[in-house]
Parts: sequence; structure tokens; C-alpha cells
Amino acid sequence: MQKGKLSYRKAIYNALDHVMERDEKVVFMGEDITEYGGAFGVSSDLCRKHPGRVIATPISEGGFTGAAVGLSMTGYRVIIEIMFMDFITLAADQIINHAANVHYMYGGQVKCPLVIRTPAGGYRGYGPSHSKSMENFFMSVPGLKIVAPSTALDAYGCLVSAVYDNNPVLFVEHKLLYNIEEDAYPKRLEAIPLGKARVARAGADVTVVSHSYGVQLSMEAAKELEKEGVDVELIDIRTLKPLDMAAIEASVKKTGRLVYVEEGDTFGGIGSEVVSGIVERCLPYLDGRVLRVGKPEVPIPASMVAERFILPDTGRIKEAVKKSLSWK
Repeated sequence: MQKGKLSYRKAIYNALDHVMERDEKVVFMGEDITEYGGAFGVSSDLCRKHPGRVIATPISEGGFTGAAVGLSMTGYRVIIEIMFMDFITLAADQIINHAANVHYMYGGQVKCPLVIRTPAGGYRGYGPSHSKSMENFFMSVPGLKIVAPSTALDAYGCLVSAVYDNNPVLFVEHKLLYNIEEDAYPKRLEAIPLGKARVARAGADVTVVSHSYGVQLSMEAAKELEKEGVDVELIDIRTLKPLDMAAIEASVKKTGRLVYVEEGDTFGGIGSEVVSGIVERCLPYLDGRVLRVGKPEVPIPASMVAERFILPDTGRIKEAVKKSLSWK
């Protein structure tokens, strides 16, 4: 057992190391993931620990994603890393029109166990082409699962489950989560089933739902609101597809209120799906406004001052929670 704290970055590394140690059919591909260790240092020394199965690719997202799809169809379990989520559009055809359709087109005779890891998110002044959170872009793609864990333990557990899922999985890692650590290294790291939300904080007044870095922001807001007498229940959905609406529904029936927090666009966002689903299921239980906190429909600026102006923060979350306490 390792000692010390477990960072989000280390949890991803441990999961990659674990699945590659366990199964020689696991292959990892991406740009600069060998000696350089990846853009955010996740892959570290994996190329030396698993020679021949950690493959540095050319700068061609469409090319190596297509190769990964084909390789996964021949019996390998393939993990690829898209350096920034913004670049995933270059591989959209391979993901949407090929990987996601394999199971359906071949009637289950051919599988596509492919994990697409990609760092997302802003708050670092990287500008409009290196800061996007594009989870909603893929929400309407049948056959594709989407995972966006917010903690180190969930990152490990969900990634292991994603690798052993026989469907393609988009695994989103927020840049600001890599250095966040758990208080203590767990005695045992375990897989976490996909499609299961968790109650990150129990409460009675308002249900706040989020994923990825939004959970961290929402937790900070919840702690500040507690000092003002507001008891927030925080649901971390972890898996966006399949979405655990039952867990959200149970919470909203208890609190009567809902706020969804996401870093991506509010228009057409994850919150749109969650809110509409709750209105369908829980309208008689609602006792306050249903609100969304997200990014307005504008590109992300390179100026960190302007970037902070449009991205969610604890202040905007607290404001939405307070509005949800009444119909005004």
C-alpha cells in the first residue's frame, strides 16, 4: 500500500498502470505520452513499464483515433489521449460515425472497447481553442458513454470500469483537478460502476447537481451557504451518459429545488437535459425555481479576467441557490 495523499493525476496514472499490468491487450496511444509523459504529466514512466504498448502518435487526432477504433475491433482494449478536448473535433467523425456505431451495426458481434481520455476546461487563460468543456457536444451520440469524475478516487474507479466496458467511453478530465488530492491514500483502489451518481454532500434545502470541476466549486459554495443557514445537497453525477436520473430525482423530491452547475454552455448543455428530466418526473414536488449555472454562448477569452467573468464561480452558484429558495 502506498502512503501519503492521492492526487487526481496519480489516480489516473495508477488506473492506467493497473489495467496495462493486468491485461496485455490494453494499448495506450496519444501525442507526447512516452518520454514527455503527456501534456499534463499523467503518463509519466508508463512507456518504460509497458514497452511497446504505450505509443506516441503523430499530431493527427483523426488518424490515431481511427487506428484505435480499428485496433479495438480486433480484440484490443485501447486508450487514447486527446491532448486538449478542443482538438477532439478533429476526431469527431471517427468517434461519432464509427466507434459509437460499431455495436449496433454489427449486432453485437463486434465490440469497440475504446477509452478517449481528454483534458478539458478553462480558468487558466489558454484562450478559446484550448479551454473548452465540450461534453454536451457528444451527449446526443447513441452508443457513446461519457464520464467526468470530480475526485481522485472516482477518477481511478471510473477509468478502470471504462477500460473494461465494451463500448466507447469519452473520459473527461478537468485540468484544474489534476493537482487536487484526497486527504489520505486509500487502502484499496476499486472500480466504480458507470452510470451511478453519488451524494457528495447530504442536505435538505436545495439540490445542486454537477460534474467534474463543477462539483469542487459547488462544494465550496455549499460550505459557505451553510454558514448562512442554507443546507445544500450536492449530487455528483460522475457519468453523464448513462445519466443516473433516479439519484437526482430522489434528491429533488426531498428538497423541492434544483440548481445545475456546469462549465460548458448553458444553452443546449447538460443542465438542459437534467432540468427537463426533473420537470417531467418531479413537477408536483418542486417548491422553488429550477435554475442552471453555466457559460454564456461566447468563446472563452484568453484574458483570465474576462475568462473568470464568464465561467461559473462560487458566487454565481450561491446566487442561484438563493434564487431557487423562492419563486421570485
